[in-house]
Amino acid sequence: MSRIDAETATGPVAFDAEPGRKLVLAIEDAGIDILHRCGGNAKCTTCRVEIIAGDPGEIGDAERSRLAMETGLAENVRLSCQVHVIDDLKLRVINQASVRGMDAGPRPADD
Repeated sequence: MSRIDAETATGPVAFDAEPGRKLVLAIEDAGIDILHRCGGNAKCTTCRVEIIAGDPGEIGDAERSRLAMETGLAENVRLSCQVHVIDDLKLRVINQASVRGMDAGPRPADD
């Protein structure tokens, strides 16, 4: 198991995640309300997280292309729907449904 330490709008949350699991699902299943408006398809960037420490793995073409469309994002920002857990991580959840007053969006697939 990998340990995830997440900074959220309501405070820190620590939880364990299975290796290979999509980070967005691990975050959501830990009780953190994270936006994922496009359902995990690297189309909207609402599920982005700031990686503070740890290895989130290689960035794929779809994620790289989508993040390149945004301005002002730090290099350590990743789409949690595209990251599969491989290491302990410390991160900050950027967009939470409760803070934005929005529906989180469709649950991303487990693959």
